[in-house]
Amino acid sequence: MQKIKIAFLLLSLLFVFSCSKETAKPDQAFDAEKAFATANEQMERKEYEEARTSFFEIRNRDLTKKYAPLAQLRIADTYIQEEEPDRAVEEYKRFLEIYPEHKYASYAQYQVAMIYFNQIESSERGYGAASKALAEFEKLKQMFPRNPYRDILDARIEKCKDILADYEFVVGTFYYNKGSYDAAINRFQALLQKYPGFRKEPEVFYSLASAYKKHGNKDKASEYFKLLIEKYPNNNLVPEAKKELSPGKK
Repeated sequence: MQKIKIAFLLLSLLFVFSCSKETAKPDQAFDAEKAFATANEQMERKEYEEARTSFFEIRNRDLTKKYAPLAQLRIADTYIQEEEPDRAVEEYKRFLEIYPEHKYASYAQYQVAMIYFNQIESSERGYGAASKALAEFEKLKQMFPRNPYRDILDARIEKCKDILADYEFVVGTFYYNKGSYDAAINRFQALLQKYPGFRKEPEVFYSLASAYKKHGNKDKASEYFKLLIEKYPNNNLVPEAKKELSPGKK
């Protein structure tokens, strides 16, 4: 009798369990498309922290992987809107690590470059920002040759180079005025090699020639005074260069 009761109890439990399986409703599937639209609406309302939370959820729960990459990009975008460029760079770079072949990878790379580029005007970060921006722009050009930013890319690369060259010229001039002619010569020579066509090239030629003269190397001094005259005959430094080359000049 006891065995029958136990068997009946087991059958009852199995019946209840099977009924519960039939009547229980499965969890609703996560609607990534709807969640993405909602998160974008939060962005439009400038609710950046709330939007970021929504994008994080999409990134982690989107099983289709259609909206997860877009959510990762938008996470970075929220930091741009909140003026947190360093965190934005981290998130754009995370996107590039996870989705290097994605159709918006060039956008992420461009955003990284532009974050540094927009810091150039700041005097305390100008040189460092220009150096980083140049590296990121050149990476964009190399990795994504058909990127949609080609029309403006070269101009921004040239601006970065111009700032870096200007910095080298300032440092070289500092060494020259200090009497450290070897250091000045090295800076001016490196500038000419790394940044050909620099807008202050005539001044660099003149300063380099003067540094060689102070250093006692008259042949190299004459070489750069002549180069200045030949390449920039109408420059206002040419009369001074000609005086330096005159026979009576010591």
